[in-house]
Amino acid sequence: MNREIGINEIYGFTIGHDQDIQRATGLTVIICPEGASAGVDVRGGAPGTRETDLLNPTNLVDRVHAVMLAGGSAFGLDGASGIMRYLEEKGIGFDVGVTKVPIVCGAVLFDLTVGDWKTRPDGEMGYRACLNASNQSCPRGNVGAGTGATVGKILGMERAVKGGLGTCALQIGDVKIGAIVAVNCLGDVIDPSDGTVVAACRTDSGPGNTEDILTQSLGEKKNLFAGNTTIGAILTNAELTKAQATKIASMAQNGYARTMRPAHTLFDGDTIFAMGTGEVQADISSLGAIAARVMERAVIAGVRSARDLCGVPSATGGHL
Repeated sequence: MNREIGINEIYGFTIGHDQDIQRATGLTVIICPEGASAGVDVRGGAPGTRETDLLNPTNLVDRVHAVMLAGGSAFGLDGASGIMRYLEEKGIGFDVGVTKVPIVCGAVLFDLTVGDWKTRPDGEMGYRACLNASNQSCPRGNVGAGTGATVGKILGMERAVKGGLGTCALQIGDVKIGAIVAVNCLGDVIDPSDGTVVAACRTDSGPGNTEDILTQSLGEKKNLFAGNTTIGAILTNAELTKAQATKIASMAQNGYARTMRPAHTLFDGDTIFAMGTGEVQADISSLGAIAARVMERAVIAGVRSARDLCGVPSATGGHL
């Protein structure tokens, strides 16, 4: 049996969001109260991350309790403090005797050039996202970490297109695996199933080609930092060691490479976490291949579900 499911159908996880639509930023949290074995792959050259060293297979802690995806650039890392406060109140965390310390990993994207740059995810937004967490259907588009996301920024923000939060999940036999991603890349977004340009930098004559523009400006130095980094996570009910989870995250990066052109530039902090609840056995290579597939579909879904916001048009022309 091979069928598409909602990411909320991968039991053991709850997903919550909080956002400020008017100011175009937000935060998404993935909570695993019982803890999940986790790994991470950071492929871009400008990452903003939290507690990723803990996921090294040689280090002590072997389970995480939440992963945060947030806007706000490095400021947005503050959102994890609210997530920790919520989890500690619920008695969730690594037992150190006097209390339980929640293990919260996270990554942020750069959305300060959309909406109000003075508004960033903070502890209160992280806490509210936890309060909103459920195993109900996960919304897409301008929600959570995808609220201020944009794509196709090689010609500047005035030529960009709206990105967003996307999800996709599959069930193959007893194995469930899904992806959640906030699409905020420098490059263009392509549907690898048919080569369709889903979203690209806008030129006077139509959609541009970021790779061609980069190639033509090889001898020029540009500051392209403003606005990039795609961050996401793979969720599965499969049993994973930290090393295996790291491999799954690494293979899932192929989903970025298939859909975002170019991906993993010096100006992107492309990061993927992988989390497994350990309910079923699965072949790691097969699981990694499927992780790449659900990630590519989640990327496409995030951009196609986005709506116009703060003067940035969406690929589909929809309005909030």
